[in-house]
Amino acid sequence: SLLRDRHEEKNRVPDDLTPEEQQELENIRRRKQELLEDIQRLKDEIAEVTSEIENLGSTEERKNMQRNKQVAMGRKKFNMDPKKGIQFLIENDLLKNTSDDIAQFLYKGEGLNKTAIGDYLGERDDLNIQVLHAFVELHEFTDLNLVQALRQFLWSFRLPGEAQKIDRMMEAFAQRYCQCNSGVFQSTDTCYILSFAIIMLNTSLHNPNVKDKPTVERFISMNRGINDGGDLPEDLLRNLYESIKNEPFKIPEDDGNDLTHTFFNPDREGWLLKLGGRVKTWKRRWFILTDNCLYYFEYTTDKEPRGIIPLENLSIKEVEDKKPNCFELFIPDNKDQVIKACKTEADGRVVEGNHTFYRISAPTAEEKDEWMNSIKAAISRDPFYEMLAARKKKVSSMKRH
Repeated sequence: SLLRDRHEEKNRVPDDLTPEEQQELENIRRRKQELLEDIQRLKDEIAEVTSEIENLGSTEERKNMQRNKQVAMGRKKFNMDPKKGIQFLIENDLLKNTSDDIAQFLYKGEGLNKTAIGDYLGERDDLNIQVLHAFVELHEFTDLNLVQALRQFLWSFRLPGEAQKIDRMMEAFAQRYCQCNSGVFQSTDTCYILSFAIIMLNTSLHNPNVKDKPTVERFISMNRGINDGGDLPEDLLRNLYESIKNEPFKIPEDDGNDLTHTFFNPDREGWLLKLGGRVKTWKRRWFILTDNCLYYFEYTTDKEPRGIIPLENLSIKEVEDKKPNCFELFIPDNKDQVIKACKTEADGRVVEGNHTFYRISAPTAEEKDEWMNSIKAAISRDPFYEMLAARKKKVSSMKRH
């Protein structure tokens, strides 16, 4: 009643107004009402656009997740059959069908088996040869001596066993080295021959089955006359010999026990900071989420994880810390219970973990959200684990009585 009276009072036209003034007042009230209706329409439109943007974001996120899974599948296929892997990635619009794009994919090498890269680059199909040359072009050899350049080149893939493949690859290498270092050798043939001599020297000096180790004098003698009939400077040959003698080539090993095999199709992987269990220091670790487990490594090249955290029966939550973008893994019903996990000590022993919670910091807020969503999706509840825990509790209480 009081509100109605106020409303009537507000809308009452004063008695002492002229007809013109009354009409003007009516016009003002009408414009006010129209403005209020316009404001409401704008609010509704803003709410509609906001909703569309939110839906678009979640759609894009789903597309990105699907794309990442397809790329991971393409890598897996490549490691099993390089040509089929490349074909799969091209057919799914994950890779352009150009030698430059394929070369970039192989050069980056993320999650790829280096033997498979070498096999693909060594094939004699026209596209493969174009990819080989584009791949070699991505290497920068300027101001490197020949051994340094070979170290870089031979680490980017595993040299195949077939002589014809090796010949094509070393020919492409020699051309690129001479392009980056004009004037060092008279011709690419000189570079090609010396490169092979260095690879053979590496085997002779560092293979324990070779008893007769070549001396620097023999290495110099072996390479006389290879510089278009002339000799290469002795200082150059001595430096190359000493470099190989002091440090053998690192040849990438694909022994079936490295990350590219064991974790070739993870749900998620990346660098995160992890808070220690007993010693509360933050350490940077490479995390891989796969098969409902969280693995962490000291380096991406490590063959064995430093720790494994099974995600069964764990919960995850966002937490505040001095470090930004933190989240925590914990046992929801018993926060003081040690999480079942294992870690590798510095001396190589595998021991049980001692964390009652795992606190982790992501580089950005976006990555924190992505990791949390991925981990939530991977966490599974295991009723048998709960039954076992209940049985253990029952047995221990019976022992006490």
